[in-house]
Amino acid sequence: MPDVQYRRLDELSDAELHRMYEPVEADWLRVNFVSSADGAATLDGLSGPLSGEADKRVFKVLRTRCDVLLAGSGTVLAEGYGPLELSAERVAWRAERGLPDVPVMAVVSRSARLDPNAPLFTRAKRRPIVICTADAAVEQMADLREVADVIAVGTGAVDYRAAVTALRERGLKQILCEGGPTLFGSLVADDLVDEFDLTVAPLLVGGGPIRTAEGPTSEAARRMRLGHVIEAGGNLMLRYLRG
Repeated sequence: MPDVQYRRLDELSDAELHRMYEPVEADWLRVNFVSSADGAATLDGLSGPLSGEADKRVFKVLRTRCDVLLAGSGTVLAEGYGPLELSAERVAWRAERGLPDVPVMAVVSRSARLDPNAPLFTRAKRRPIVICTADAAVEQMADLREVADVIAVGTGAVDYRAAVTALRERGLKQILCEGGPTLFGSLVADDLVDEFDLTVAPLLVGGGPIRTAEGPTSEAARRMRLGHVIEAGGNLMLRYLRG
């Protein structure tokens, strides 16, 4: 087993940080979360208060590297997602590697009850994707098809295996999931997670807030190996890889 890397964030150049998050395979699904030291995924209902400049630096690297950004509708609404935008430097990094200026945004909504007039759709630089069930309301899907590609898979619940396959068939092989916890839990239950990137913030929140993974029960625990630990101001950025 390779040695675990232990680094300080302030000692890493941007190029070194990118190398530390190089995907292992061409088809790769990584999940990125921040939590408190006692396991809370939110503070006052949002993940943002748990984050900081150190976490955001890794967050930007992961967004820069991906083909598609996957998020649940609850997270998109709660965190105020808008159209994906990257800095000029990050756009240049992607251009050097033959990638489009920005990743595609993919929103999971079982019922497809999303506002087609939201800026996430109307101001997107690349046509977004909505992932819903095949039995979602026809009128909802019809409205969304005007502003997004719709992947309708599963009856009653989203078929995540089929959804991931559909994304990869579109050439979106590097998938970054930013939650929420129910989406993450579903991906774990279907054994689709190749990498878990977790920032542990030096905070104790106490009881109440949800964990990073919620939803369906997984049949078995998945063995992951620790790839690296990056420390910054008491924050620990952990990279876990499929075992």
